[in-house]
Amino acid sequence: MKKIAVLICASLMLIGCGIGDTNTTYARRDIGVQGEYETGQIVDMMPIKTEGSNAVGGLAGGIAGGAAGSMIGGNTAVNIIGATAGAVAGMMIGAKAEEALTSDSAYEFVIRKSNGRYVTVVQTNELNLRVGDRVYLSVVDGTTRIRSRVNY
Repeated sequence: MKKIAVLICASLMLIGCGIGDTNTTYARRDIGVQGEYETGQIVDMMPIKTEGSNAVGGLAGGIAGGAAGSMIGGNTAVNIIGATAGAVAGMMIGAKAEEALTSDSAYEFVIRKSNGRYVTVVQTNELNLRVGDRVYLSVVDGTTRIRSRVNY
């Protein structure tokens, strides 16, 4: 029974470490929300790394490590010590695993808007945007996303 609990906890830890949002992925709550469009041109871009999160992995790892550690030994005192050590180790390992899985590469884009002002936007680049591309800036609830604009 304890082995099943450990497997469930480990599975939950991996489920919590999913792929993050991209510039073409929207949350359900964004459907139907009105935004504004501006036009511009990419004048520079620089690759960057985004930090990963670590809360869910640390929690799930702590639970799994505690469950696994509690199976060590033959008496209550040893089980408690094993559970505590397992929880701490599991928390550290789970947090690092989630951080590695959720960190990503992105770009900082410098865009000259049609009004002449410059702005920067950080996002992923699955649209394969390049310097010189004419783009739309979609602004919804303070979040800006870059979209390619073919007919400018």
